Amino acid sequence: MAIALALPGCSTWSPPTPQATTAPTAANPLALWWQQFNDPRLSTLIAQALQANTSIRSAQAALQQSRALRDVSAAGLLPTLSASVSVQRGRAGGLDASNNFQAGFDASWEPDIFGGQRSALNAAEADAQALQATLADVQVSVAAEVALAYVQLRGQQAQLAIARNNLASQRETLQITDWRAQAGLITSLEVEQARTASEQTSAQIPLLEAGIAKTSHSLAVLTGQRPEALLGQLQQAQPIPQPPANLALDIAAQTLRQRSDVRAAELRISAALARVSVANAARYPSFAIGGSLGLNALTLAALGNSASLVSSLLASLSIPLFDGGARHAQVLAQEAALEQARASYQAVVLTALQDVANALVALSGDRARLTHLQDAAAAAANADLMAQQRYSSGLIDFQTVLQTQRTLLTTQDSVASSTADISADHVRLYKALGGGWN
Repeated sequence: MAIALALPGCSTWSPPTPQATTAPTAANPLALWWQQFNDPRLSTLIAQALQANTSIRSAQAALQQSRALRDVSAAGLLPTLSASVSVQRGRAGGLDASNNFQAGFDASWEPDIFGGQRSALNAAEADAQALQATLADVQVSVAAEVALAYVQLRGQQAQLAIARNNLASQRETLQITDWRAQAGLITSLEVEQARTASEQTSAQIPLLEAGIAKTSHSLAVLTGQRPEALLGQLQQAQPIPQPPANLALDIAAQTLRQRSDVRAAELRISAALARVSVANAARYPSFAIGGSLGLNALTLAALGNSASLVSSLLASLSIPLFDGGARHAQVLAQEAALEQARASYQAVVLTALQDVANALVALSGDRARLTHLQDAAAAAANADLMAQQRYSSGLIDFQTVLQTQRTLLTTQDSVASSTADISADHVRLYKALGGGWN
């Protein structure tokens, strides 16, 4: 971190070599963190997304393009050899027309005296590795998005079950209230109040069902399928996936080595450094060596027998004398790009540490909140049971029953929501730690 924060004041700093940066292995639980939730459906969905997600496929294509461009730069360091065959027919003055057949080889090579081509290759290689790290970052993000959507789906299904259970209880209360009104023990006011509470709970159910459908659509698109593809598979409610209790966290320094976005930013500095060298090399002389070797004959058959041998050798030197300061300006432009890459690297490092800190704070807070909500839900359930019994015996008024039912529904709904939040917090923490690739 001291090195990262000192970047703006360091003009000669260069990032560690890409090979020195370690990545999590298959033995590292962060690589396949979703398996720790012990939910086969979640693991299947993430596997499908990593294979068919459109963002991942686009990043894979960009990586293939970058690797091809790197090969183009590598080919520039080698000599070029080409073969040619030509036929010419012409006439001079009053002479008869004649033919001329030629066949030969041409070769050329530009020695990389000042390292410009080698630096260009290094830049292309760093770009390819940065895009490989970017692909890993996309994979991490997609896996996290699938897990978050799946946790949300199971949380919505839990809330739907709670609403339906409370609706059934409220309808029983409405029936008891109606009987008591018919017996003349209460007025129609209590009956309408009970009906109001029942209808309000009923109104929540279509909203929850629509939310479940929308989340299923999101999961299907994340896995590269039509929105309706998973509706049947995910229709049956399942428990909210729970993370392991013995969660082990990496220290911040390990996070910087595992996060692929940090690696990508680091490699972009390497590419920017190489491009500064390319711009500097363009200010120096360039050399080229070329030659040709061929046969020349008047007939096609003579090319193999009595053809004349034609050969040439060429060496050239090009020295930039005056360009209006264009090459110097290009060096300055690349140096400015290098400073931008350094600033971006620092920002990515700070963001990585912030993500981990935020995820830990959210996880700690939601755990404490869930403990209190579970106690509140247990107390609300007891209060609701006692209120129902006392109301049936005519010991309390209906307002107390309404209040206990509303409190029970609210606390149970909050418990389900908080349980899903804790699982989502673990997903965000795994993502912040750089998990999801190897």
